[in-house]
Amino acid sequence: MSNIAEHIHRGPVAIKNVAAFMAMTMKVVHRAPHLPGFGVCHAPSGYGKTWASIFAQNKTNAIRVEVGDSWTRRTLLAKILGEFGESCTKRETVSELADRAINALGEDPRRPLLVDEADRLVDRGLIEILRELQESSGAPVILIGEEKLPAKLLTVERVHNRVLDWFPAQPCDLDDTRELAKAFAPKLKIADDLLDAIRVQSGGRARRIVTNLEEAKDIARNTNLSTIDLSAWGAHRFHTGEPPQTRHVEAYIRKLGARAA
Repeated sequence: MSNIAEHIHRGPVAIKNVAAFMAMTMKVVHRAPHLPGFGVCHAPSGYGKTWASIFAQNKTNAIRVEVGDSWTRRTLLAKILGEFGESCTKRETVSELADRAINALGEDPRRPLLVDEADRLVDRGLIEILRELQESSGAPVILIGEEKLPAKLLTVERVHNRVLDWFPAQPCDLDDTRELAKAFAPKLKIADDLLDAIRVQSGGRARRIVTNLEEAKDIARNTNLSTIDLSAWGAHRFHTGEPPQTRHVEAYIRKLGARAA
């Protein structure tokens, strides 16, 4: 299990997106019977959507699947049934698997189905099967995906019209960054000037913030510090997600050749 996942399973990192995701999930779970049963969480990569969904999964006993690039309708249904502890046979048709998934979801219509990387289902023309599962079982379904997920769903009107609540995850603010520091660097005191620089350089993305917090721990360890601020960080590079600049290798080789001559 990853370091991040360990923190989620031990207890939530109290960033605002976790609370907001949970509020959206409960709104769909406790909706009136005549209301649509989909919720959608969308944001750029690294905003903490997966963290929030794992926390909601633990709190609501939800079924959660993360869609793979190669998935088919059969794969999706088999994964959902697998989360219920049910196996599938090659002889079963997609229709038969769908009926079994509907029955499993319908046994507890307040138990959510969380679908991470839902963009892939839209891209592959598979999202309609989730509409069938939701409508036939009554179970709440939460779709989690990238920032363009709402626009993609616009092209599938029968799903888009059944969304009860949209939650755009937000970039981390300074308070969120402090909470992440408490969780991932609990033994190190990090000054606000460095925390805010980490937040800005990370673009507010929780995943990158955590990476920079690890860098802060390494710097403090190597310099024997128990407290670190922006001055102590010094000239170390922040992890921004930007690739290194292209090196002019040919010019460098020519320069070495000239020195050798």
